Amino acid sequence: MSEDRDLADVLDALSDEYARAILAETSTEPMSAKTLSERCDASLPTVYRRIERLQEHDLVTERTRMKPDGGHHKVYTATLSSLTIDLDDGEYEATVERTDRAADLDADDAADRLTYMWENL
Repeated sequence: MSEDRDLADVLDALSDEYARAILAETSTEPMSAKTLSERCDASLPTVYRRIERLQEHDLVTERTRMKPDGGHHKVYTATLSSLTIDLDDGEYEATVERTDRAADLDADDAADRLTYMWENL
């Protein structure tokens, strides 16, 4: 896939109001699909479709959060920090900056800390 196609796909994904709302909400803290559904005023299927699309472009990451009762659920975190588009000599150049994953970790979540340590070995 060409870089132009990648840029077009990312811009297309970001043109959706629910996708932007999901990115905004998950940029402050990891959230479950259910919480995103409530905060973005969108149905769960809508949230899952937008998350899948955002994941295709590596704009959202998913991880499993353990519950105190032994269960678990998935939470999502935005990885997009900024998107810059420059037009120079008739060509567009997009620069995507991602967040530092370590800064997004839940300091109280042992699974988060262990996963981060494992990924960085």
